[in-house]
Amino acid sequence: MTGMDSSTTPQISTVVAVTGAGTGIGRATARAFAAEGAHVLAVGRRAEPLDETAAGHDRITPLAVDITAAGGPELIVRTALERHGRLDVLVNNAGIVHSGALGALTPAMIAPLIATNLIAPILLAQAALPSLEASGGVIVNVTTSVGQRAWPGSSVYAATKTALETLTRSWAVELAPRGIRVAAVAPGAIDTPIGEHQGLTPERMATVRKWQLAHTPLGRIGRPEEVAWAITQLAAPAASIVTGVVLPVDGGAVVA
Repeated sequence: MTGMDSSTTPQISTVVAVTGAGTGIGRATARAFAAEGAHVLAVGRRAEPLDETAAGHDRITPLAVDITAAGGPELIVRTALERHGRLDVLVNNAGIVHSGALGALTPAMIAPLIATNLIAPILLAQAALPSLEASGGVIVNVTTSVGQRAWPGSSVYAATKTALETLTRSWAVELAPRGIRVAAVAPGAIDTPIGEHQGLTPERMATVRKWQLAHTPLGRIGRPEEVAWAITQLAAPAASIVTGVVLPVDGGAVVA
């Protein structure tokens, strides 16, 4: 078999869209893909954190857009195509947490959780389908290992993430004939600003961390970079036979 020498063959950079890229796991994932040579569209609601994500990384392009807004998913895909001509990997990472016991839940609390954690990933994956099919692309959903267990007080959050895992498995089967792989990463206790975003006090956050450590066999809180590693590995060409998997990155919490 003959072919062009690899040194003379133009190299096509992978193009990745990461939602929730302003902080935590999303920021680490955007930077990890960029470090591997990918062009990354870092998506989030607020411009300032996205600019911080992109600072010093010329392969990261910030895009401030609300993924739950009408036309938001289409704008994300269109921007990737306009800037780079393709889309290879979609990372559905954006998510919000609102705590509340069943008796205290209100429609105003429930609706944003479902819109951000569940509906937006569906619509974004739908908008990206033609591009992902053209590139033989990958969807990586970010769920939570706690979604596989009871989570009193944050039941709606856990339910949205569990639903996203079901979508992961279903899409993997549905989209396989179109050459698209779908996988998920389920983080456990990770050092991110999610507690601050919930409005938890430092004292309350310390209590949460103590509980998490007690239920994590490896005995430590994970780093966003460790979750980003798992995401990049699932999206890599070397994982071309892997689809439909939900990979816990949780220090053993889900099996304890």
